[in-house]
Amino acid sequence: MTQQYFIDNEQQQLAFGAKLAKAVSQGMVIYLEGDLGAGKTTLTRGFLQGLGYKGNVKSPTYTLVENYEFESLMVYHFDLYRLQDPEELELLGIRDYFNAQSIVLVEWPSKGQPLLATPDLSINIEVLAQGRAVGLTAHSAKGHVVLEAIA
Repeated sequence: MTQQYFIDNEQQQLAFGAKLAKAVSQGMVIYLEGDLGAGKTTLTRGFLQGLGYKGNVKSPTYTLVENYEFESLMVYHFDLYRLQDPEELELLGIRDYFNAQSIVLVEWPSKGQPLLATPDLSINIEVLAQGRAVGLTAHSAKGHVVLEAIA
């Protein structure tokens, strides 16, 4: 099941991320796909702000992962753009990040295959002449719940 949304500007992208945060549950894996500059990190910033995060949100392009700790939840934001070999993820202990108490957001997930967990939801952001087209595809029952909640 896929749903399409059209977003006009950065503020709407942040708001969409915040709305998404209200609909997800612990233990979810979300893939973020799209070209450079499409707004994957902006959507993640809105997502984290929707959970109540007040600090700076930056793309973990060089560190590969940023951790965000909440009262009863960990959010891990991966950016695999610069990943040279998926085996590097083994050195990070990648499997430890995918657990029932966390939400994992992965930019450029194709670079981490086959070591990444299967997504519950994938989000594809396409740059348009005016704004962005955002497609959400559910891959699990949890993903379907999210699509229903934000429809």
